[in-house]
Amino acid sequence: MKLAVNLLSSSPEPDRIVAAAARLCYSDVSAEELLGGLESEKIRGFLKHLRKSGHLSPFEHVSFTFAVDGISRVCSHQLVRHRLASYSQQSQRYVAMTGPDVVVPPSIRDEPGLKERFIELVAACHKAYGEFIEKGVPREDARYLLPHGWQTRLVMTMNARELHHFFRLRLCRRAQWEIRELARRMLALVRCEAPLLFDLAGPDCLVDGECGESNPCGRPYESMEELLSDETVF
Repeated sequence: MKLAVNLLSSSPEPDRIVAAAARLCYSDVSAEELLGGLESEKIRGFLKHLRKSGHLSPFEHVSFTFAVDGISRVCSHQLVRHRLASYSQQSQRYVAMTGPDVVVPPSIRDEPGLKERFIELVAACHKAYGEFIEKGVPREDARYLLPHGWQTRLVMTMNARELHHFFRLRLCRRAQWEIRELARRMLALVRCEAPLLFDLAGPDCLVDGECGESNPCGRPYESMEELLSDETVF
């Protein structure tokens, strides 16, 4: 299967909710009243102030739920390191793995002869997987034969603060290519749903104007358009 990322749901009016929650900290009126008096430009300025001051706890009041199909187990292992999120992943214990369905890295796909050898080895692993199950080996044990590149599906939920952190790390050019492409697609989706919250989101070079890595790549992103168009095909 091809990589597919969809936004299943999000908090209603995320831009306005975050701005109202933040304003409540400095106001003697109710959140409902504050919510009613917020216009786009006022929200934009307030969110910019929150990011600049580091007052990011209001960003935690809104969340976004994604469906992801076609990433490898390599990628999902990286993904679940972001612990301020919730994940539900397809189980290899309960679901028979048909296929073979694997993510082929571009460095292998584009090298003559290597892709064919890669697919051949994966097919051998999958054939053995089926043979072991036919002989009575439980799926939870037979799955040990499957490679890390095997594709998976999952649903994940992150709040806006964690998404900003995720984008800082995973949209860096030095991030691993598969999770970087996942993050790029996620950013495009949340910018449509909450354009003010994610008006400025991404790696350090784009957000802060300088790299936070000890060994910079030397190719900083100059604009959001450049970042969102930097697709990795696999």
